Amino acid sequence: MPDIFSPSKRSEIMAKIRSKNSNAEKIAFRYLRKEGVYFQRHYKKAAGSPDIALPRKKKAVFIDGDFWHGRHIERMNGREYWHAKLLSNKERDKRVDAELADSGWKCLRIWESDIVRKSSQLDSLKTIQKFLAG
Repeated sequence: MPDIFSPSKRSEIMAKIRSKNSNAEKIAFRYLRKEGVYFQRHYKKAAGSPDIALPRKKKAVFIDGDFWHGRHIERMNGREYWHAKLLSNKERDKRVDAELADSGWKCLRIWESDIVRKSSQLDSLKTIQKFLAG
């Protein structure tokens, strides 16, 4: 299916999508600070630049966007470009997790919508906190 936007309009739309400091990340950062958890944000010295990292404990947390990390990839039927793009993103995530594990890091991945959605927010935030504390 061809893109319905011109290349310049598509570029403008894509430029507005942020990879850092999403609403879910801000919620998680705020919660962890309130709970007194010290952490590094977007730690560039570890593979994949984890959203939340404890370098001394070698723990990394990634808050994955549902679309970009392929949570509902099965819904992408008929959109070959996006299906291929999301599959490559999922493969990259696996490589990053393996690279971190090989370096002695423990890794946790949380879906963005589980943090943003009120019904699952507290459970997700506590999962992150327990992971970092353990």
